[in-house]
Amino acid sequence: MKQFLAIFFLSFFILKVSFTQEKYFTKTGKIQFFSKTSAENIDATNRSVAVILDSKTGDIQFAVLMKGFEFKKALMQEHFNTKYVESDKFPKAEFKGQVTNNSEIKYTTDGTYNAKVKGKLTLHGVTKDVESTGTITVKSGKITVTSVFNILLPDYSIQVPAVNRSQISDDIKITVDCSLDVLKS
Repeated sequence: MKQFLAIFFLSFFILKVSFTQEKYFTKTGKIQFFSKTSAENIDATNRSVAVILDSKTGDIQFAVLMKGFEFKKALMQEHFNTKYVESDKFPKAEFKGQVTNNSEIKYTTDGTYNAKVKGKLTLHGVTKDVESTGTITVKSGKITVTSVFNILLPDYSIQVPAVNRSQISDDIKITVDCSLDVLKS
């Protein structure tokens, strides 16, 4: 009887461990970008960002369709897609990387954790190494990933015509705010 109970509890423990959720996902993440100049501020938001995070390995990926960015002015949105990021030619941006301090984040314990992320950002057909910091907040089994970092347009071969140089900064602020749920298999 003792062996039966030991095997039963061991089996229960193994099943519990194998069903512990390790991957989190969303298709409704949010990324904003902001360009500030003395002539004009430009900001846009995309609320259809796909994100997957593997809490066991720290692997994290973002994918965003460039045509999903919404601007306050329709003409800005048109110019963004046709003249700058060339959305028909380069339809999406991607980040593939890793939470480098993943062992410090307790995905099963509510709290806010500082995260360090390193990986490759592909935008406008150009891939660059990126490092950033942010936070991973765990609350009731839900994960929220936030970060703020800057990119330079010339690094991604995005050209701003001389006539628009005073209206668009080369230095773009990117804000990430994505709530992830357990990925159901």
